[in-house]
Amino acid sequence: MEWYMYLAVIAAGLFAGFVNTLAGSGSLITLPLLMFLGLPANIANGTNRIGVFVQSLVSSLSFRKQKLYTAREGLWMTIPAVAGSLLGSMLAIHINERMMELLIGGLLIFMFFVILHKPEEWVRNHAVSITTRRRWWVSVIFFFIGIYGGFIQAGVGFFLLAALVLGAGMGLTKSNAHKVLIVAAMTAIALTVFIISGQVNYLYGIVLAVGQGVGAWLASRVAVSWGPKVVRVILLVAIMASALKLTGALDMLIRVF
Repeated sequence: MEWYMYLAVIAAGLFAGFVNTLAGSGSLITLPLLMFLGLPANIANGTNRIGVFVQSLVSSLSFRKQKLYTAREGLWMTIPAVAGSLLGSMLAIHINERMMELLIGGLLIFMFFVILHKPEEWVRNHAVSITTRRRWWVSVIFFFIGIYGGFIQAGVGFFLLAALVLGAGMGLTKSNAHKVLIVAAMTAIALTVFIISGQVNYLYGIVLAVGQGVGAWLASRVAVSWGPKVVRVILLVAIMASALKLTGALDMLIRVF
């Protein structure tokens, strides 16, 4: 790889780490880049987890320093997500990826209108109380989100935010802090599976992780100062762009114009 390509990978990682921390779907940038560099899809999928893990670890430590969460309060959400991630990563080579992309793209479009329709749920900064019964079914949702995250990663942040805001009743800023902690735990398990399977390119992964770590740190600092209203707008834009990409609509629009 030429020296300027290292800079390009770091720059892409920086942008992906920033977007992933505030919203999600930065992997829709990094996965195609890794495949453009010559990695097979399965190797790119595994390699991408190095950067995701580093960015999630960096941003979660930053959010914790800002006292936005404690590991104990999010344990009931993290455990089922990690269990799902283990299953999803083990199933990654057996599921039709294109079918899942279309399904997720459709769900993202639906989520776009949910966020648009209920702005008050996404811009409040306080948490609401959650009953024991509700906590159980929300845990099941986290398990299934974990399966998807273990399988392909791209867009998992959107679903975690939806579960945290609408399911667990957290404010958007605090949900972002919990989201990156859950993603860090999920990715650690998935990355282990991909490493054991020999589906990781360490050089590309580490270079990508440098950019993603810096991007995540920057995003974790501005998430609080910008406030939930700005983050919500970023979330809406990222969701629609991801949905258009996953469903193939973005490629059609590019060809038309």
